[in-house]
Amino acid sequence: MDPDLILRWLHVIGACVLLGTGAGIAFFMLIAHRSGDARFIAQTAGTVVLADLLFTTTAVVLQPVTGGLLAWRLGWPLTEGWVFASLVLYAVAGVFWLPVVWIQVRMRRLAQAAADADAQLPWAYHRLFRIWFACGFPAFAAVLIIVWLMIARPSIGWV
Repeated sequence: MDPDLILRWLHVIGACVLLGTGAGIAFFMLIAHRSGDARFIAQTAGTVVLADLLFTTTAVVLQPVTGGLLAWRLGWPLTEGWVFASLVLYAVAGVFWLPVVWIQVRMRRLAQAAADADAQLPWAYHRLFRIWFACGFPAFAAVLIIVWLMIARPSIGWV
């Protein structure tokens, strides 16, 4: 089998995992949050943290590996406009994703503590949720643009 085809396939699968897991996590956390049920939020956040660990982290690690190998094998320099733009956007997505992982863990703990005490969700949980929600937009937008750049490979002459 053609190694370039396998690399492309793995790279596309990784992009699908990043988009799909990101959208799924956002959906389930939003639904749980809207319920206001601390127990439901804690359980959902636990599943979200696990999904991020298993799926998102794996894709985050493998994407630059498969992308770098593809660029090298196909002769695309990393300074090629669309490749460079993808790398910059990948870093942007990472800057917003890393705090989100920590926030999800903290939100899970706060929701679990509220559930255990049969109390309302604390102010800190709501503050973290707003930050989590806000971080999702630039991270998800960056990944969407990266996928478009991968498909279109536009000529970008600024690099």
